[in-house]
Amino acid sequence: MEWVLAEALLSQSRDPRVLLGALCRGEASAERVETLRFLLQRLEDEAARGGDAGALPEAAREVAAGYLVPLLRGLRGRPAGGSEPGPPGRQRRRVLRAAGAALRSCARLAGGPQLAAALAEEALRDLLAVWPASGLEGAVEVLAAVGPCLRPCEDGPLLQRVAEAALAVALGGHGDGDEAGPAEDAAALVAGRLLPALGQCGGAALRAVWGGLVAPGMPSGPGRVGPKLLVLSALAEKLLPEPGADGGPGAREAGPDARRCGRFWRTVQAGLGRAEDALTRKRARYLLQRAVEVSAELGADCACACAPQEGNGPSLFWWSDKKKDELLKFWENYILIMETLEGNQIHVIKPVLPKLNSLFECAVSEGNGCWLFHPSWHMCIYKRMFESENKILTKEGVIHFLELYETKVLPFSPELSEFIIGPLMDALSESSLYSRSPGQLIGSGSPLGLKLQKFLVTFISLLPEEIKSSFLLRFIQKMTSRHWCAIPILFLSKALASVPRCKALGIEGLLALRDVLQCTMITHQILLRGAAQCYLLQTAMNLVDVEKVSLSDISTFLMSLRQEESLGRGTSLWTELCDWLRVNEGCFRRLSTCSSTGLSETASLNAYVRNLVQEYVKSPAWERENCFMPDWFEARLVAMMVLLAVDVEGMKIQYSEKRRTQNVLRIFLDPLLDALMKFGTNAYMPLLKTDRCLQLLLKLLHTCLLKGSSTQDDEVCTLLQNFVMSTTESISEFILRRLTMNELSSVSDLDRCHLYLMVLSELINLHVKVGWKRGNPIWRVISPLKNASIRHLQEMDSGQEPTLGRQVQRVVSMAALAMVCEAIDQKPELQLDSLDAGPTERFLSSLQPNQTLQKPHTEEPSSFFEESSSSQGWGKIVAQYIHDQWVCLSFLLKKYHSLIPPSEGEVLEPVLPAVQMPIRTLQSALEALTVLPSDQVLPVFQCMKILVPKLLTSSESLCIESFDMAWKIISSLSNTQLIFWSNLKAFVQFVFDTKVLTIAAKIKGQAYFKIKEIMYKIIEMSALKTGVFNTLISYCCQSWIVSPSNVSQESLSSAKNYSELVLEACIFGTVFRRDQRLIQDVQTFVENLGRDCAANVVIENTKREDHYVRICAVKFLCLLDGSNMSHKLFMEDLAIKLLDKDEVVSKSRTRYYVNSQQHRVKNRIWQTLLVLFPRFDQNFLNRIIDKIFQAGFINNQASIKYFIEWIIILILHKFPQFLPKFWDCFSYGEENLKTSICTFLSVLSHLDIITQNIPEKKLILKQALIIVLQWCFNHNFSIRLYALVALKKIWNMCKMMHVEEFDALTSVIESSLNQVENMHGAGNAKKNWQRIQEHFFFATFHPLKDYCLETIFYILPRLSGLVEDEWIAIGKFTSFTDIPLDAGFQWYLSSTQLCDLEPGDWAQQDRGFNSGEADDQSEWTDVQKKIIPWKNNVPDLDLELAFQDRAAKLGKSISRLIVVASLIDKPTNLGGLCRTCEVFGALVLVVGSLHCVKDKQFQHLSVSAEQWLPLVEVKPPQLIDYLQQKKAEGYTIIGVEQTAKSLDLTQYCFPEKSLLLLGNEREGIPANLIQQLDVCVEIPQQGIIRSLNVHVSGALLIWEYTRQQLLKHGDTES
Repeated sequence: MEWVLAEALLSQSRDPRVLLGALCRGEASAERVETLRFLLQRLEDEAARGGDAGALPEAAREVAAGYLVPLLRGLRGRPAGGSEPGPPGRQRRRVLRAAGAALRSCARLAGGPQLAAALAEEALRDLLAVWPASGLEGAVEVLAAVGPCLRPCEDGPLLQRVAEAALAVALGGHGDGDEAGPAEDAAALVAGRLLPALGQCGGAALRAVWGGLVAPGMPSGPGRVGPKLLVLSALAEKLLPEPGADGGPGAREAGPDARRCGRFWRTVQAGLGRAEDALTRKRARYLLQRAVEVSAELGADCACACAPQEGNGPSLFWWSDKKKDELLKFWENYILIMETLEGNQIHVIKPVLPKLNSLFECAVSEGNGCWLFHPSWHMCIYKRMFESENKILTKEGVIHFLELYETKVLPFSPELSEFIIGPLMDALSESSLYSRSPGQLIGSGSPLGLKLQKFLVTFISLLPEEIKSSFLLRFIQKMTSRHWCAIPILFLSKALASVPRCKALGIEGLLALRDVLQCTMITHQILLRGAAQCYLLQTAMNLVDVEKVSLSDISTFLMSLRQEESLGRGTSLWTELCDWLRVNEGCFRRLSTCSSTGLSETASLNAYVRNLVQEYVKSPAWERENCFMPDWFEARLVAMMVLLAVDVEGMKIQYSEKRRTQNVLRIFLDPLLDALMKFGTNAYMPLLKTDRCLQLLLKLLHTCLLKGSSTQDDEVCTLLQNFVMSTTESISEFILRRLTMNELSSVSDLDRCHLYLMVLSELINLHVKVGWKRGNPIWRVISPLKNASIRHLQEMDSGQEPTLGRQVQRVVSMAALAMVCEAIDQKPELQLDSLDAGPTERFLSSLQPNQTLQKPHTEEPSSFFEESSSSQGWGKIVAQYIHDQWVCLSFLLKKYHSLIPPSEGEVLEPVLPAVQMPIRTLQSALEALTVLPSDQVLPVFQCMKILVPKLLTSSESLCIESFDMAWKIISSLSNTQLIFWSNLKAFVQFVFDTKVLTIAAKIKGQAYFKIKEIMYKIIEMSALKTGVFNTLISYCCQSWIVSPSNVSQESLSSAKNYSELVLEACIFGTVFRRDQRLIQDVQTFVENLGRDCAANVVIENTKREDHYVRICAVKFLCLLDGSNMSHKLFMEDLAIKLLDKDEVVSKSRTRYYVNSQQHRVKNRIWQTLLVLFPRFDQNFLNRIIDKIFQAGFINNQASIKYFIEWIIILILHKFPQFLPKFWDCFSYGEENLKTSICTFLSVLSHLDIITQNIPEKKLILKQALIIVLQWCFNHNFSIRLYALVALKKIWNMCKMMHVEEFDALTSVIESSLNQVENMHGAGNAKKNWQRIQEHFFFATFHPLKDYCLETIFYILPRLSGLVEDEWIAIGKFTSFTDIPLDAGFQWYLSSTQLCDLEPGDWAQQDRGFNSGEADDQSEWTDVQKKIIPWKNNVPDLDLELAFQDRAAKLGKSISRLIVVASLIDKPTNLGGLCRTCEVFGALVLVVGSLHCVKDKQFQHLSVSAEQWLPLVEVKPPQLIDYLQQKKAEGYTIIGVEQTAKSLDLTQYCFPEKSLLLLGNEREGIPANLIQQLDVCVEIPQQGIIRSLNVHVSGALLIWEYTRQQLLKHGDTES
């Protein structure tokens, strides 16, 4: 058409100037410029054929300079789609393209190269002038137009400058900054228009672009990969050799060959593995594919030049014509894997992973074991998997990589090491990768963690010795490069600790391990933190080369460990460390120079420790008196090294040489003991020396305590205590002098006061432990200390000016008085006075609580004073002072609690005001809570605990205010703060004190309801702060118990008013998030390691798991005595509340899912009822039996059915009087019994247990037979099975008793049982009969012998398919000692074989709704097709026929297409599909559950289509059988999925009998169902996103099927 139009224009006028001039006038519309373009091209063709040019060159120059160039410049600044005059965006682009093409023709018609060069120069200037701003289009179009017209030689420099500018624009497309958007557009424009045009020029332009791309100084960050690949893909055909050139000489051959350039391949690899956007990855795959295709077509050998640092490994890319087939296979598989990974769907990717194994097999030479392909290509695949947003795919990739060395030995490669330390460790930082595999038990360990351990051990053992050290060092340093979560650092440390011993790490490695230790301190998971420290210490012992490190280095490293979390004395880790020190004692590095402490190094441990103590005790020369107290670090170090050295020495000596231990310890401690003995006599001993000695003394006493065993058997601990006691007199005199003689006068002295009081407290403990004697040195110190402190406090109240020294002495005196009170309170042996109120008590009672300290004045302010007495610092001192006041008041109230009156008016002249005026004291306590920080409120809570019970009756509102104030403090704390748990415990003891509960329940006032409100708030808090409810229930249950065999009747009568607490405890347990469950799993794994992991020994098990709430409640209930009326009433009230709760839960959601919160709560209710059952009597059961039977009629999950059946069996066994009510259960209407009759038939199958205590069994057997025989003929197959099992059991009983009355029934029953036993073939009915008989509930379970806690809480939940979170191992019951059971308690463990069984495959009750996984075996595989058991049947075609008849009457056409949507979850997708299937006349739509049609979202999308379309229910586990059935009927099974062998939808011809299987929204079609498909069809796509919505995909295929069938029918009719 364009050609005809051009001819028509030329026919009007042969003068081109006239025509061109006419077109160049008027508005520059797209049509006008395009007309100009094809006219110029027509003139160009005519000129090329030799026509007379005439004035044409001049006209072309005029058009170019006068019209086209100004036009392109004018369009430059106009934004696309802008509001100013000019063409909108799309028209603008048309004008640009047409003007550019016209300009190229002008350049060719101009008659010489000058015009093209001039235009290029001008456009290049424009390009450089406006870049990087927007508006490059005009200049780019000009350059793209005239570039091919330039001469390669004469215009070479110009071409080179244009190429360099174009490359700069293209590579700047992904820069940061505000212009990133326009810059990317410009880069795309240059790559799409200008670079291909320059590529046609060859020569200088191409060399300039290529040189710029591979220049050594070129930036190579991740952000530069995308632009580079954009340029490379634009020039791909020019940068790769041209196939068919035959290697002959020519211009094309002179171009670059990208295949031979290492930088090209590094860029491609970066795009494959690290690029974030799919388009960049697609460009990288394209370049790789083109390079392989070109190499195959050329056939010539080729190799990429290696960089010098890459060593002697294979080239990044090479080609050999001799190995063409192997190479093509390798690269085809490689590209297929990379393309498949774009899908991010694990079920699609998993089948391709075996090809990755084949890539490794191809990559390693069988002959010499060297790499044939560069290993970095394989690493690109793993990088892509690791960086996937699908964490399941990441985990698969990590596991696949870690399994590499299990089946093959790969040669060493630096790239492999770099990959492990880089991308692999980055991927391993994701905690979710360490989750358990399906079916693994809780605490069995992470499969990935185990594979990591095996991999690291194998890989390091294969490393060359010269590389091993550097690799391990970098590996450990990588662990310090980020803040790791607790779980990854634990498993990485465990893997490192498993590496076999080798001398790989020096001082640098030890420092790196220390840095890792500091990283582990960040997590709040104390047990995981402790375990990681243990493994890191083992790593150090295994890998450190002792000849490169000194004992000083080792001791400093050991200080990074927290002794209270890992390295406790007496643990296996401590013993292992001692043994390591013993073996390597003479090998440690010696230092010729002195260390920073002035300590000369020696390799001997004993000499090192001896010098260490001597240097520590020495007083530094730079000391001055009023300096700050020294840091505790050195004291900790010296104490630990002393005890390590003593224990190492103990390993060396024989048992007969025990005295040597004493001598060694004495030698070590001589300098310290000498100094301590001089404390009392040498008044001028340097202050810093006394501080350091006392610090070391304390640390020695704390560190020497054995963890996990009795200290009485520890010789070292006993010797140390004896040495310390020998210095008691000297130390106590020194402390007394320091505390009472006004020697402490500065703020820094308050730390010393704290140190002195700690030492004094330790000395008191030591003397009490060995036996308190009235005349010992401590006894002589306590009384003077107390009197002096009181004297100082009284003097301070005389109104003297508050100087710093006086105020400090006041704080010291109050702290000393508080310590004495605490010591006397905890150790009655220290009681100095009689119970009569003496001067001390009167003074304490007259103290004004919350009295603050006035900030001191000073005449000579110094920077030291200003800093230490700042508002914030002084506030802490005042808070401690008030805290100490309340410690003293707490002591006073405990001692004289009997003197506290119920109201203040009763005491006119109080001797002890604080005690005898309780309301005023409680008000002061409330005031203190508003003043004190949360870490100082414990003594206030203790005072409230004593006061509130006395005042609850007379001053209820004040008590309620104290409850609220205390709860406000607790609820504001985080459970990760150390003070939280101690504060919570004190709060619970105060609010839930038995006396408080009793009084509150008695008066039933506001306090009673406030306590219940707080109780529910605590339970609510437990959902977020695990362990809070444990504190409450444990304290309450313990307070209601007097002894294991005697529960207080009075306390339990009050407990009845709070039975909701026990009820909530019995059903407590939150469903945790996945990350919380993972942490609990790993903690259980660490706990299961037992004493092998020192953290388990050192860290106290706090029993804060949710299980322990229920364990506490159950053990408490086990202590109750049914013969005690108070206990009996409590249990009956609890049982009724449990049954009511069950009813409420059942009504809240009639259809609930397996392992849902509703399922778990109901399960716990019936477990508790089973525990309570032995205490129920007949009268009480009369009240609840109907509710229990009614529960049997509810559609419950399997585990709950078993518990209900079990409790019914136990009731009927113990009280046969309820049998008539039981028989009545079988006479309900059949509609009510459809889903529940199996429950009652299961009970009948245990009739032998029920009738055990009945002497006359005939009537019962007769009644049972009559009932069972009726149900044996039920149309429901499942019911028939249960009835037959019961019939077999009952008939065996009849035969054993030889009941003649039943002879008439013998032939019928025997023939029925024989028939079912001898069914022919291996059909479904026979298999199900065998399975149900082998089921544990009928074959092994004994309702009486198996009645124990283990069966109720562990075995039955396990066998009935409950999630592992609900299994409570019996070991947890025995380890929870807060509630002890009688020694005679016998029903902990099951005595039958039940505990050895595994869950069976009888699926009738063992599976809940929608609980099957997609790849599980069909749970209804073996059910007869004509029966509809619980609507889970394989559908009968009769149902489909009914709909066909209905549709035929309406004149509707029905196809033979079946659409299976059982895997689809979302109601919106199902509703849309239903509508589509109905519109196009599908035969049937198969769904996973017919309940979906009731969903409002489904109905909104289906618009009543479900009323006109057959819907059939086939659950996902049944699909295999359904597909096989349809195959047998002649159907072709078609899957909608992208696979390696899938067919294009446009090329596939649908058979008439087609079954279309649609995948799940997220996972697609499972791998086990893909194997059932006859064909996979995929929808061709042009875009980047790789998948359509499942409804859209299904609709496209349904329409294509319908279209093809319509065409076939049309052809047939014609």
